[in-house]
Amino acid sequence: MDTATTLTTLLDLVITPRPGELDRETTAAILDEAGKFSSRFLTDQAAVRDREGCRLVDGRVKTPTGHRDAWRAYGEAGWAGLTAPEAAGGQALSMTLASAVQETFDAADPAFGMLAINVRCATRLLQSHGDEGLRAAWLPQLSSGNWAATICISEPQAGSDVGRIRTRAEAGADGTWRLTGEKCWISYGDHDLTERIGHFILARPRDAVEGTRGLSLFLVPNTLDNGTPNGVSTLRIEEKLGLHASPTCSLAFEDAVGYLIGPEGRGLPTLFTMIESMRLGVAVQGAAVAQASAAVAEDYARDRKQGGAPDQPPVSINEHAEVQRLLLSSRIRAEAARLIALETASAVDAGSAGDDMAKERAGMLLPLAKSFGADAAFANASAAIQVLGGAGYVNDWPVERMLRDCRIFSIYEGTTAIQGLDLLQRRVLGRAGPAPLERLLSHLEPDAELARLVQDVTADLATTSPAVREAAAVPFMEILGIVAADGLLRRAGRQAGTLADRYGAMAEFHAVEAQSRCAALADRCSRGDIGPSFDRIF
Repeated sequence: MDTATTLTTLLDLVITPRPGELDRETTAAILDEAGKFSSRFLTDQAAVRDREGCRLVDGRVKTPTGHRDAWRAYGEAGWAGLTAPEAAGGQALSMTLASAVQETFDAADPAFGMLAINVRCATRLLQSHGDEGLRAAWLPQLSSGNWAATICISEPQAGSDVGRIRTRAEAGADGTWRLTGEKCWISYGDHDLTERIGHFILARPRDAVEGTRGLSLFLVPNTLDNGTPNGVSTLRIEEKLGLHASPTCSLAFEDAVGYLIGPEGRGLPTLFTMIESMRLGVAVQGAAVAQASAAVAEDYARDRKQGGAPDQPPVSINEHAEVQRLLLSSRIRAEAARLIALETASAVDAGSAGDDMAKERAGMLLPLAKSFGADAAFANASAAIQVLGGAGYVNDWPVERMLRDCRIFSIYEGTTAIQGLDLLQRRVLGRAGPAPLERLLSHLEPDAELARLVQDVTADLATTSPAVREAAAVPFMEILGIVAADGLLRRAGRQAGTLADRYGAMAEFHAVEAQSRCAALADRCSRGDIGPSFDRIF
């Protein structure tokens, strides 16, 4: 079954019908068109863009051959405005459908899709927190793909430690602000794909308190309304492992005109509207690369002939047990990552529509989905290289690029450790007590023994020291990821129509090791503070 049909079937499992929801035929048509766009503009060109990369020429970033044509076609086809309001020229479709479309594109080239994520998430931020003037000016341009956006948090001395940000903002008499400072690790911080770029920047107004509570959020365009430069310059682009067609920039802001977004002193909570959407985007990136690398390995293993009886023709390598194990494990990781990402997107949509339980569920699923997708992508790309052997290690095949591209997924938009701490400390052991976790487990419907294991581990961690809980954060998140995969694969095995039997078989295979893997991770959670061992060794 093709990707569009599979995704259409799975969307039926996660989307709760609401007024104005697209019918199944329209959804299938959109996903089919996404596949055609991907085949025409992304799949074959991804290797070219990866090989050429981006260059800094006369202070501006030049993107690889064909990149501008692909982005222009992306905007003209309406993909940039998929979730934008209709009044701004968008289609006002769900994040869930947009995530399915994104998976189709990112399976071909996640470097291209990085800018698409920025634009979609910036649109969501402006819808929620931009004033009327900014929305009127920016939303139609973002929706058309004519303008782009970035998120600017990190500084040379302040990465994940946001409270140490030093970029300064001075209020002007005309209601605008002037920003001065340096930002780094900015995806598509500069490029030649759009007419204008808006930077969403965390900065500290004069006399603001130290720490995160002193930060405010600003939109700083790279050019003024009259087209002249706005004090934004590109210092360098990073030479990095993967995502070569996505320029990662360091930018300097010198007395640049900016516009306040949200209340002064509430910059980080305001920006989280964009951050959370971008974390969902990374979860989908992970699912996409997991799907793509699994598919390459499956096709290769079907066609490659090796081994068998010496007096008989060689057999396809997918008849060998170890290759079968690699293919089975990869396919199940890919489908689990896809289901978790779509389930999370559906919770985000329902929460935005006023469903408080769905909003709570989205808060718990977002860190899990991002980390699960990142791990699935890297594991599957690595497994694909193993299946292809020497062919996988060279760039004649795309899996070595997939491995390089996806390594960053567990780092940007909050590292795996940050996601684990957010999930365990804030969402599971937070002020609301055990009820949110119980509601999530009830919604996911995993195996009863797995659910009890999660409950037991949670109860134990609730009474331990902060040091133990910190050490347990990532293994606990891994447990919950396995449990979510179990529940969602089982649901697909019951409800996925003509695909139900296939998903049922995946659920059964996944369950064989799920209990033992969770038990081992639970043991890691209970081992205690690892600091003393670290101090003795280092």
